Amino acid sequence: MEITQQCVVALTWTLKDTLGEVLDELDQPVEFLVGGGDLLAKIEEALQGHEPGEQVDLHLEPEDAFGDYDESRVFLEPRDLFPAEVDEGMTFEGLPAGCSPDAPRDMLYTVTEVYPEHVVLDGNHPLAGIALRLHLKVESVREATEEEIGRGSAGAGFFRVQPQAPGSNTLH
Repeated sequence: MEITQQCVVALTWTLKDTLGEVLDELDQPVEFLVGGGDLLAKIEEALQGHEPGEQVDLHLEPEDAFGDYDESRVFLEPRDLFPAEVDEGMTFEGLPAGCSPDAPRDMLYTVTEVYPEHVVLDGNHPLAGIALRLHLKVESVREATEEEIGRGSAGAGFFRVQPQAPGSNTLH
C-alpha cells in the first residue's frame, strides 16, 4: 500500500541539524496519521506515494518545521513560584499563578536556566529557529480507522514535546 491522505504510516527517522549533529533518533517505528495533525505539512507532502521500505531525505527550513525563534516567548519568573526541585530541562504546561500576566497560559514552557531568585522559561519549541535534515524510513502503511480519522491522529504528534524527567531530552 502506498502513502495517501487518511492512511497511517509507521516511521523511523534520524533528525540532524545542518552541521550533521544528531538531534533525535527513532529506531522503533511510530505510527502517524497522514492527513491529520500528526506530521508537519512538508513531511506529509514528501511521503505521498511512498511504500514500505522506502526512504525519504528532507531538508526543512525553520518556517517549514517549528518556526523561527521568538524572544517574546522567553520569561523570567520568580523562583519561589516553582517547586523546590525545579531543574533545567523540565517542562510546564501553562504557568503557576503569580507569573507574568504577559505570558500566554496555554503554552508548554521549558526551564532553560535556574537562578537563586529567578527561573527562565522558554515557550519556543526546542527546535524553533533550526534548519533540520530528516532521514525517514517508511516501515509500514495501513488504512486509518474511523476513530483515528475522527481524532485526526494515530496517537502521536511529530516531535510532540512531552513533560519529562529532568535531564531527559526526548523530543517525541
